[in-house]
Amino acid sequence: MNFENKLISGVFIKRYKRFFVDVQIENKIITAHCPNTGSMKGLLKKGNKVWVSKSNNPDRKLKYTLQIIEDDRSKVGVNTHLTNKIVLEALENNLIKEFDKDITIKTEIKFGVNTRFDFLINKKNYKAFLEVKNVTLKRKRKIAEFPDTVTSRGAKHIEELIKASKKGYQIYIAFIIQREDCNQFTIANDIDPTYSTLLSKAVKKKLNILCYDCKFSPKGIKLNKKIKLKI
Repeated sequence: MNFENKLISGVFIKRYKRFFVDVQIENKIITAHCPNTGSMKGLLKKGNKVWVSKSNNPDRKLKYTLQIIEDDRSKVGVNTHLTNKIVLEALENNLIKEFDKDITIKTEIKFGVNTRFDFLINKKNYKAFLEVKNVTLKRKRKIAEFPDTVTSRGAKHIEELIKASKKGYQIYIAFIIQREDCNQFTIANDIDPTYSTLLSKAVKKKLNILCYDCKFSPKGIKLNKKIKLKI
């Protein structure tokens, strides 16, 4: 997944009103859009190096978007809107080995009354729903964690995936770790014990968990390698 424009480096100042961040670029401070609804726990330290992109849309109120924050000398992708694009590119190029080649991929598929799953994957008599979660939290050395705040939406997705399983679908959650400095992934059960318990129960009901980290380059972010799951 390549960025639309070359990234611009700056220094993080503060986040406020959830979707706004102030960033110092050279000798001026700009306000950028923060495309992440999570707490971004551990990342919002004044003085952290950041990278933003500038929009080509002349009518956009906030011209800049926060894309990457540096934490503990590692780049962390914070734009949750890009996560599905990273996964879609990986699926199209057969980089997620849990799925066969020559699959049909559909995005944002409605299920039930009020649910949409990120991907529907088909091949002959095989059908699977794949839900994607963006991971940025790291509190212990080389261990990525999810969630970074209580996620009722995430819990709902697990419950709906279980319903889909009963209707004959294979079910998956992919935790995409947008950083390069972790070799394990676990659930932050102290942050959201309800989510942790529900996920463990879902695994017993045939929920498949995928964990992959990402590779950064000046051009973009790509899916990299599988990460060990620790639950």
